[in-house]
Amino acid sequence: MSRRRKGAPVSGWINLDKPSGMTSTQAVSKVRRLLDAQKAGHAGTLDPLATGVLPIALGEATKTVPFLVDADKAYSFTLAWGRSTATCDSEGETIAESEVRPSAKAAAAALEGFVGEILQIPPDYSAVKVGGERAYDLARKGTPLDLKARPVVIHAARVASVPDDDHIQIEIECGKGTYVRALARDLSAKLGACGHVSQLRRTRVGRFTAADSISVESLEDFCNRGAGLKALLPVETALDDIPAMAMTQEDAFRLSQGRAVVLLPRQVETLQARLQSRAIGDKDVARTVLATDQGRALALCEMRAGRLQPVRLFHL
Repeated sequence: MSRRRKGAPVSGWINLDKPSGMTSTQAVSKVRRLLDAQKAGHAGTLDPLATGVLPIALGEATKTVPFLVDADKAYSFTLAWGRSTATCDSEGETIAESEVRPSAKAAAAALEGFVGEILQIPPDYSAVKVGGERAYDLARKGTPLDLKARPVVIHAARVASVPDDDHIQIEIECGKGTYVRALARDLSAKLGACGHVSQLRRTRVGRFTAADSISVESLEDFCNRGAGLKALLPVETALDDIPAMAMTQEDAFRLSQGRAVVLLPRQVETLQARLQSRAIGDKDVARTVLATDQGRALALCEMRAGRLQPVRLFHL
C-alpha cells in the first residue's frame, strides 16, 4: 500500500517577498508549512542575503516551474566600492582593497559594455555544479576552482542612484543564469576598482513582481486568520507567455485520458502564429500550448502535425 502524502492538495503560486537572512529552501519550507501543502518548490534560487521576488510553487504548480526558471528577471543592487571579497558580497573574506571610487558617469559608461549577450564566469561561491558537487561547497573546502565562462543575456542596465561616494545603486533586466555578484565583480574590475554587492533585491521574475509580492509576516497573518488560500495565484500564472486554447467538453475529456486532439485548420494557423512570435530557441518549448477547460489549466501539450498531444496533465 502506498504511503499517503502528508498535507493538503493545495495548488498554486505564492509570490513571496523573501527576507534577508533566509535561504530559498527555508522559504519554501516555511510557505509549505503555513499552507499545509503536500508539495512545494521554487523557481530560481535567491542568495540568503538577497531579498525580493521568490515565486514558490505548490502542488500542481510545481509542474510549471521549468517555464518560470527560464523567464527574464530584474534586480536592483548596491555596489560598495573599496573592497573585493571572495564571495563578491558583504559576507565574504576581503581579497583586495582600493581607494578608487568611480563616478556615476564612468560606471554608466562601463555598464553599456555588459548589455547584450556576454560571457560571464560564475562566482566561486555559486550553485554551479563541478564534478557533481556545488561550487560553493568546494570553495568552502578551499578547493581551487576554474569555472568556465557561460553565455548570459543582460537586456538593460542603468545607474539608479549614488547614495554616497562609497556606494552606487544599479538596476538590471536579464535572462536566466545571470549572476549579479559576477556582474558587480566584473564591473569593478573594468573600472579599475574593488567592489562587492552590499545589497541585492530581485524585483521581477517573469510576470511575478515585487509590487505584487507578499511578505512572510503577511502570509502568516493570512494563515492565522484561516485565509491563506487567498494569497494563492493560479497554477497558470507561470505560463503567461504560452499560447492557451480553450477545449470543448469532448476534447477536454480526450486530453484528460492522455489522447491527442485533432485541431481545425484555423486553430492550427492561429497557434502557429502565436508560437512563432515567442521566438524561443528551444524547439520543444516553442511547440508548447496550454489547453484549458472552463478557464482552468488542463494540460500542457505539444502541437505536432495539426494535433495537440498532452505532455503533462494538471489535476485541479
